Amino acid sequence: MLTIRQKTCAARTLSILLATCSGAQAHSQTAAPQSAAATAATTKTATTTAAPDVPVGISGKLLATGGVSQVEGSGGGGLAVWSLIGGYGTREQLGGSAYATRVRLNDYALTSVGAAVGVLDRVELSVAQQAFDTKKIGTALGLGAGYTFRQDTFGLKVRLAGDAVYDQDRWMPQLAVGLQHKRNRNGDVLAVLGAKSDSGTDFYASATKILLDQRVLLSGAVRLTKANQLGILGFGGPEGNRYKPQFEGSVGFLVRPDVVMGVEGRSKRDYLGLGEQSAFDVFLAYFPSKHLSFTLAYVDLGKIVIPGKQRGAYASIQLGF
Repeated sequence: MLTIRQKTCAARTLSILLATCSGAQAHSQTAAPQSAAATAATTKTATTTAAPDVPVGISGKLLATGGVSQVEGSGGGGLAVWSLIGGYGTREQLGGSAYATRVRLNDYALTSVGAAVGVLDRVELSVAQQAFDTKKIGTALGLGAGYTFRQDTFGLKVRLAGDAVYDQDRWMPQLAVGLQHKRNRNGDVLAVLGAKSDSGTDFYASATKILLDQRVLLSGAVRLTKANQLGILGFGGPEGNRYKPQFEGSVGFLVRPDVVMGVEGRSKRDYLGLGEQSAFDVFLAYFPSKHLSFTLAYVDLGKIVIPGKQRGAYASIQLGF
């Protein structure tokens, strides 16, 4: 019969137990059940304590499926919001991201910084600040060189149904609704431009689908807004002060698991009567890890107050988990 010491060694070392199990059965009728129980316990322990690929509780999504941060702080592309919840948290985890974006145009510059938190892959909370530098054009507009419009944006997004990544056996996209409340800090100047308000709230519904076999991302959203130039020039104006639906969307191609390239578009309404136009970009995003990404793009924001389209380079860095 096996001694207590032998049974302890067998429970700790599965390979030795398997090699000696038949011999133990020949010596004792009771040793075999005990050894089998020890084997099961050892197997269960090995299964439950195996080291995961990532720390428990964070970053469970596939690489690049957390998206990047759009200029208003929500998870998505650079211009367009997606229905994906920001960060890499799954339905049992928290996720988050922080970003900094710089856009250099012909006559202006835009800086946007912010952060977002994803809760159980269901709810996203975001905050961001946009700073729009008029550079030399500020003098021509009577504002002074380098006059800067500043805006704070607070976002909420809720996933309603579907999973953009894991529902590969059906065509249903991931669906989400959300809002972005914006507060501009330049109310006096905005009133001179004709804006009706220095604050407003955008409401949107978004659908996003990732086709893994085809390595394609498709996303579209309808936004109800009164914003002028994303809210940087206030809300409403001489041409109207009612919510109007606008469209924004993205098409991306996964060149490889850590590189995504694509195009985006976003329509805008001309409430101020200054010829506001739709925006477009062509982007390339690189994800060296789940905790870091870089995005470069060529962007066309259309006419902004003065004649001619405002085009230039877009660069963004994002940290996440």
